[in-house]
Amino acid sequence: MNRTQITNGVIGGLAGGLIFGVMMGMMGMLPMIGKMVGFPSATVGFLVHMINSAVIGAAFGAVFGRFANRIGSGAGFGIAYGGFWWLLGPLTLMPLFMGMGFGVNWSLAAAVKMLPSLLGHAIYGIVLGVVYGILGRKAVVRAEVSDTELSAAGE
Repeated sequence: MNRTQITNGVIGGLAGGLIFGVMMGMMGMLPMIGKMVGFPSATVGFLVHMINSAVIGAAFGAVFGRFANRIGSGAGFGIAYGGFWWLLGPLTLMPLFMGMGFGVNWSLAAAVKMLPSLLGHAIYGIVLGVVYGILGRKAVVRAEVSDTELSAAGE
């Protein structure tokens, strides 16, 4: 793990978060995100969502950075990561933060109601992974160019 992987994860997370945030805004979900921190407004919800998106993106870079440095691998790891956060977020942590208890959304009926959220998390993950892969590919190309320049200078 290095600083570039974390930075690329934050950038990818913000890109995915922006798209997912717009989707949540269109569905009227942002006030509920704000409610988790005591301010049920769309603006606060969007800010909380974007902070979460950046932190989750940074974690993606830290955990999957060396494996997701291409567009395809980034998208693959990203969609799986989005699915993981769907399980952890709306099915587990959100009910806890809202005082509903642990495991309240761990039923088939609750999960089915949350399928639009799964789609949003999958889109977030794909965008995160693709952006991460593009940025990672640029870093690989820069490193290859630097190696070629070093080799040419040494001959």
